[in-house]
Amino acid sequence: MGKSWKTAGKVEKAQQKGQIFTKLAREIAVAAKAGGPDPNANARLRLAVDAAKKVSCPNDTIERAIKKGAGLLDDGKVIEELTYEGYGPHGVGVIVECQTDNKHRTAPDMRHAFKSHEGSMGETGSVAWMFDRVGLIEGTKDGSFDPDEEAIEAGANEVSADEGTYEFFTAADDLDAVREALTSRGWKITKGELSYKAKNITELSDEQRKDVAEFLNYLDDMDDTHRVHATI
Repeated sequence: MGKSWKTAGKVEKAQQKGQIFTKLAREIAVAAKAGGPDPNANARLRLAVDAAKKVSCPNDTIERAIKKGAGLLDDGKVIEELTYEGYGPHGVGVIVECQTDNKHRTAPDMRHAFKSHEGSMGETGSVAWMFDRVGLIEGTKDGSFDPDEEAIEAGANEVSADEGTYEFFTAADDLDAVREALTSRGWKITKGELSYKAKNITELSDEQRKDVAEFLNYLDDMDDTHRVHATI
């Protein structure tokens, strides 16, 4: 797959559990902490707020998350970004990016998730070599155009279509420049973030793929999970 694991109907499913708003609020808080509380001057925050509004996240939840990230609201909790690596079922390489206010809870939960699905959580770097660190930009554009030409003109390395949305992969250092170039060419950007792209895809049978999908869905549903990447 070479990009973040995606679950069909993930937003709807998470909303039913009351989980998606919490995850969105964490991303907003982390973005505000990293780049400041002004969405107009902080692209990551602007995209996080847009994503929250897209699924009708309450305005007070969004505002509270911005204040928390900017240090204007002290509730005694600090959100940390953590990354875990390991092998899932059938040797699939997996990287899980987490956002958590309790790393002492997240680590054992993640270890249990791997072990209970016939996988093993490894040390830092244990599967990172199976991925390239890249910039990932998603967006849409009206009218007719040549996606490959758009990618070349904006400085992206690769482009692919995914259900009406286009995904552009860039060198990690070129993320902001390519995002700005696409915006100037009339693209509406819905995601712009550093990501992981699998160098090689793990070959799986249909039955093995079911095992892996079950594991990745399990990871995706965990409270502290932000993004999941796998070599499928």
